[in-house]
Amino acid sequence: MRIPVGVSSCLLGESVRYDGGHKHNSYITQTLGRFFEFVPLCPEVAIGLGTPRPPIRLIGDPRAPRAVGIKDPTLDVTEALRDYGERMAAELGHLSGYIFKRASPSCGMERVKVYDEHAGMASNAGRGIYARAIMQALPLLPTEEEGRLNDPVLRENFIERVYVHHRWQGLLAEGLSPRALVDFHTEHKYLVMTRGQEHYRALGRLVAEAGRGDIQVLGERYIRELMATLARRATRKRHSNVLMHLMGYLKKHLEAADKQELLELIEAYRRGRVPLVVPLTLLRHHLRRFPNSYLLRQYYLSPHPEELALRNDI
Repeated sequence: MRIPVGVSSCLLGESVRYDGGHKHNSYITQTLGRFFEFVPLCPEVAIGLGTPRPPIRLIGDPRAPRAVGIKDPTLDVTEALRDYGERMAAELGHLSGYIFKRASPSCGMERVKVYDEHAGMASNAGRGIYARAIMQALPLLPTEEEGRLNDPVLRENFIERVYVHHRWQGLLAEGLSPRALVDFHTEHKYLVMTRGQEHYRALGRLVAEAGRGDIQVLGERYIRELMATLARRATRKRHSNVLMHLMGYLKKHLEAADKQELLELIEAYRRGRVPLVVPLTLLRHHLRRFPNSYLLRQYYLSPHPEELALRNDI
């Protein structure tokens, strides 16, 4: 089953841009489309601006800009875009992620140009009106822009978060319990540790409260902290530390030459000489030879489909 993910319609090749064109992104449609069930949305068309249409831009305070026509400043669609975003957020709770069109005054996730009403100068400190409404209403939802998906680290981070969020949604659908929360936390241990052991300890303290109070309230606190933690970038140093932890479970089974080979590959990865997939492949090879039930539960070893080859470039 493909995972439901929202996306700006123009990125799928739909001709909904202000000029009647599109911004088809082949990576999204041809690669991610094999695993994601896209829900296309274009807020500007949805509020009745039509295609083609007069272009709009953001003006005023970057923290609370207004979306107005470039040629006709009396055209103000700020409230319409915000209302549509809030309305759609109420309908899109099933989504596991969202890909926005970068730089768009309606859909841009960050660094959108906001013009001074009088001087005409612009700062790159804005966020699209619709995107802001979606992100405020659905703070747990993993979001990204199509342009940032060209960065291998950001791409892997986003897709990893989409799969974690999707698993959490499945857990809630089955019914959250103290045991289920403990199991979920255990299975994501090493993903969290790539952001720092302090984050894993903080989440562990939350999980330790399971069974003492309202599990739903605790679950909400846990997932907020988890998603905020996973939004941080994992580093080579922390990945290397995790790989060493995993190797520790196998050291009693490995011969000296095998240990040395794995250590050398982990160090080569830490120094940036090989991608993450290289030491991970060898580690999984040894794990197949010497199965460990605890390690086999860890999503770190396979957080997303291997066909995406996301760890080949980080």
